[in-house]
Amino acid sequence: MEVRPARPDDYDAVEAFTRDTWADRGGSDYIPDIYHQWIEPGEYPQATLLVDMGDETPSDDVAAIAQMVMLSDYEAWAQGMRVAPEYREQGIATHLTHALFDWAREQGARRVRNMIFSWNVPSLANSRHVGFDPGMEFRWATPTPDADADPALAVTDDADAAWALWTESEMRTALSGLALDPTESWAVSELTRSKLHDSAADDRLFVVSDDRVSGFTYRNRTYSREVEDEGEVTWAEYAVAAWEDTDACRALVDVIRRDAASVDADRTRVLVPEGVEWISDVSVARSDVAEQPTFVMEADLS
Repeated sequence: MEVRPARPDDYDAVEAFTRDTWADRGGSDYIPDIYHQWIEPGEYPQATLLVDMGDETPSDDVAAIAQMVMLSDYEAWAQGMRVAPEYREQGIATHLTHALFDWAREQGARRVRNMIFSWNVPSLANSRHVGFDPGMEFRWATPTPDADADPALAVTDDADAAWALWTESEMRTALSGLALDPTESWAVSELTRSKLHDSAADDRLFVVSDDRVSGFTYRNRTYSREVEDEGEVTWAEYAVAAWEDTDACRALVDVIRRDAASVDADRTRVLVPEGVEWISDVSVARSDVAEQPTFVMEADLS
C-alpha cells in the first residue's frame, strides 16, 4: 500500500469506484466529471492523494482518493474522500486522512474541516473515526429570484457595520464564525472583516437597518450547471445571512430575491445556521429551505 499524488492517467481506476457512489439515492458522484480539473493546481495549495494497492507503483489498483486544500494560512479543507467497496473497513481511509493531515501541517494549517450531508451516516462515522470532531451545522435557504422584491428596511453596503453585528451575533457563535469560502466551492472558512470589505467593493454586500443595523448577507458567487430536463441553470450563492429579528430576516430574503434576479440567477442558495428560531424566521419570510441540515466537522492540527 502506497499513498501517492493522483495523476491524470489514474482517471479510469478512480472513475471505476466513484461513478456509483450515491446510486442508491438517485444521484451521481461529481469526481468523475471534474477529476482532471480537480487534480490540477488551483488558486489555493492542494494535495490530491490516492492509495495505490498494486505490487508495483504506479498501478491500476487504486483503493481510495481524497483531497486537502489550504483555504488560508491556518485553515485546511478536506474533501472527496472515496474508498473502493472492496477495500472498505480496512483502515485505508484513516491512513489516507492522516497523510493529508501531515501535508496540511507542513503548510501551516492549525484547523482542518470537512462537510457532510446529515443523511450520510457512514461518512459521519468515518469522519469521527479518522480524527474529526463535531463542528457546526447549517441549512440552505433557497429564496426564489424576484426582480420586483422590495425590502422593507434600508439597505446599505457598510462593511464595518456588518462586521460589528457579526462579532456580537448568536448566529456567528452557532456557525463557529464560518461562512462559505469565496474561492473553493462547497467549503467554509472563517468570515473576516476583509472579506466583507471585498464584497462591499464589488457591490455584493447588503446590510439592512431601521434605527440600527439588524442584518446582512453577501453574494459569494454565481455559477451554472447543466440540470437534467432543465438545461443550464444558474445559481446565486450567498455566503451567509445573519439577522437579529424576523423583520430583518424578511428584508434580507427580499434583498436576496432582488439581487439574484439582477444577476440573472434561476435559483439561490443561502447559508443560515441550523436552529428552530432561525429556520422558522426564514419560513416566515416565505423562503424555501433544505429538508435536512448539513454538518461541518473539524480536526485540531496544532
